Amino acid sequence: MKRFIINVLIILGCFLLQTTAFQRLALADAVPNLLLIITAAIGYMRGQKEGLLVGFFCGLLMDSYGQVIGVQALLYMLVGYFMGTCNMIFYIDNITVPVLLIGLCDFLYNFCFYVVSFLLRGRLNFLFYLGRVLLPELVYTVLLAVLLYKLLHVFNEKIEEAESKEA
Repeated sequence: MKRFIINVLIILGCFLLQTTAFQRLALADAVPNLLLIITAAIGYMRGQKEGLLVGFFCGLLMDSYGQVIGVQALLYMLVGYFMGTCNMIFYIDNITVPVLLIGLCDFLYNFCFYVVSFLLRGRLNFLFYLGRVLLPELVYTVLLAVLLYKLLHVFNEKIEEAESKEA
């Protein structure tokens, strides 16, 4: 129960930061995708099921700003599930692998979002989208992922330690 409450607070806090404060701190008109970092980090540290659930709720929060509900929820769920699969393959304490995977997930998320939101409506200027949206957001997200992943990893260790003491 403690983990659930902390995850909800982290998700809501990052959602508020992403939609308010970081809109003002945009670099090259790019805002970091904090909810993608949260989804990927929790999936990577806790596994497929938790990554999928966190991704679903993060996606629903982001869908509340969009026109179609469910597209971002599906994309975030896929990110959480993929990172949960990587949980079984890679060592959790190494920061290099999750940050690189977060970068890969951000690239694939933005590419899929481009396909669903723009390409299917006939807007074919992918190079413009790549240079103005995808790459700046990717760089900004990866830079913040280094800091945020370390913080989330510390929270996860403390929660696991508290859970092991209770059991």
